[in-house]
Amino acid sequence: MIGILDLQGGVLEHLDHLQRLGIPARRVKVATELKGLKGLILPGGESTCLRRLLAMEKMDDAIRAAAKRGLKLWGTCAGAILLADEIVGETGILKLMEITVERNAYGSQLDSFNCLVSIAELAPEPLPLVFIRAPVIVRTGKSVRTLLEVKGKIAAAESDAALVTTFHPELSPTLAFHAYFAHKCGVRPTTKTMALAPDWSMTSWTRLAKV
Repeated sequence: MIGILDLQGGVLEHLDHLQRLGIPARRVKVATELKGLKGLILPGGESTCLRRLLAMEKMDDAIRAAAKRGLKLWGTCAGAILLADEIVGETGILKLMEITVERNAYGSQLDSFNCLVSIAELAPEPLPLVFIRAPVIVRTGKSVRTLLEVKGKIAAAESDAALVTTFHPELSPTLAFHAYFAHKCGVRPTTKTMALAPDWSMTSWTRLAKV
C-alpha cells in the first residue's frame, strides 16, 4: 500500500491517480498510519506550512525513522523541498535525499506553465506536466540520478530510496509517474497500467472529496 501525507496540499489529486491504476492507497495524517506502507507521497502545497505541521504532529521524525526501515518516498513540488538535504538560503527539512533545491526558480506564480516532455523510462508517448511556482534541483549527489530536465534545469531525480519531481503530475492526466513510483515501492497496479488517463479532468478528484 502507498500512503499520501495528508497535512496540507494536493492529497486527493494523488489519491485519484493511484485509484485509477488500481494501486492500494490511504491518506496519512498521523505517525501510526505509516505502519504497513511500502511508499509515501509528500504532495505539493506550501512547504513552510508543511514544515510546521510535520513538526507539530511529530511526523518529521516518524518519516525519517520509516525511511530508515525502507519506506520509499516521493516528493512533488513542495514535497521535493521537504526531502532535500539542502535548500538554497535556508536549512533543510527532512534531509532525506542528496539534493539541493531552489524555491520558485522558474519565477513567480505568473510564470507557472504547462509542457509536454518525453521520458523513455516512463512512457513511449509525451507526457503533459504542470509547473506551479516550481522549485528546481540545482545539485545532485552521487546517490542521485537525473530523470528529467526542463528549460535546462533538473525537474525530476531519484535515488534508490526516493523520487522527487518539481512539477505536479497529479494535476494532469499523466499516470506514468504514479505507476513508476509504485514499481519502485514493489507495489503492483491491479488494473491495466496506463501512461495517461483518457477520462481525466481538472475536477476528477472531487469525487473523493467526502472520502
